[in-house]
Amino acid sequence: MVKIIILFSLKLVVIFLIIFPLSANAVIYNVLNYGAEPDNGTDSTEAFLQAWSLACSSIAPAVMWIPSGTYSVNPIAFSGPCESAGVTVQIDGKIQAPQEIGNHGNWVLFEDINGLTINGGILDARGSQFWDCKRSGAYCPEGATSLSFNNVENGTVSGIVSVDSQRAHMAINDCKSLFITNVTLIAPRQSPNTDGIDIQSSTGIKILDSSIKTGDDCIAIGPGTNNLLVQGVACGPGHGISIGSLARSPYEAGVQGITVTDVTFTGSENGLRIKTWPKPSDGFVRNVLYQNIVMNNVRNPVIIDQNYCPGSKGCSDQSSGLKISGVTYLNVSGTSATAIAVTFDCSATTPCDGIKLENVNLTYLEQPAKSFCFSAFGTSSVGQLGTWSSVGQPSAGSCF
Repeated sequence: MVKIIILFSLKLVVIFLIIFPLSANAVIYNVLNYGAEPDNGTDSTEAFLQAWSLACSSIAPAVMWIPSGTYSVNPIAFSGPCESAGVTVQIDGKIQAPQEIGNHGNWVLFEDINGLTINGGILDARGSQFWDCKRSGAYCPEGATSLSFNNVENGTVSGIVSVDSQRAHMAINDCKSLFITNVTLIAPRQSPNTDGIDIQSSTGIKILDSSIKTGDDCIAIGPGTNNLLVQGVACGPGHGISIGSLARSPYEAGVQGITVTDVTFTGSENGLRIKTWPKPSDGFVRNVLYQNIVMNNVRNPVIIDQNYCPGSKGCSDQSSGLKISGVTYLNVSGTSATAIAVTFDCSATTPCDGIKLENVNLTYLEQPAKSFCFSAFGTSSVGQLGTWSSVGQPSAGSCF
């Protein structure tokens, strides 16, 4: 009997250490102890806020624990700054939104925190009714982003599964050194504006080893994004990985230091896209590296579009003033769903320059795909000089 008790106790210790691999001194705040009720539709928002408040104010390392079960949570903001050098949110259950979150810009928000770890869990925003409203053309609420980070520094988000977001699954704004890994973001192909991850005004963001299947951009890289690494991501369906759209306003922070590597696109509308509105702008895109990219039946595998104007609404007859330079495509291979696989449609007044194509091998119907280039200058793998505009093969010498 004693032996059985000892073995049972050891098992509990092992489970505890697996769930909370912080330290023996971590203080655990279980949302069940503050009134959260799983699996019966009861609103658990206040219980979550109380557990967070205690974890955030703890001087010792703290864990806010959400055990298994389904919890109904209204729009909620987990705000700092926190007393502890690090707060962990361990999600072992599912957080589910009521249908009424659409009038709020964010559903789950973390803000003003230095030292944040989020592990595991499912976020279900139940966005289908909202999408139906948007597709009907009726008056609809703005819609909510499922998981937002505003002014978060030194954070890790791992193992999150987000399904059926009303709008974007995740938004990163004014953040530094945020590490996103092993996340799964899912919404149907036809769900409108369901970006996977939106980033702007942020530095040192890393997105690794994740799967993004949405109705819009897998990742949208906005103004003021610097030193971003995207690696080991599977994208599609969706609209690809986009820098932009940019130049919505004439005064925008630039985008630079972007690396996208070891990424696979499958059945997506676009692959590697840079898009800017045809408007005056003092913004820029520079020092971008795309490498080791695989395309599987992608409509626009490689595209720079400086005449971006979706739906032809509010379009301008001006040229984009945003400068694009220093963009390298290295080891890009696979299949295009259209005959033209590479499009560089740059600004007539502010040409793209420093474009490099190295070992770009794209096919359409088992034949070399074609490319279109306008106002783009650079080099191909054979080092030929760029021309003002050209149409040809997306192999050596096609555009440059």
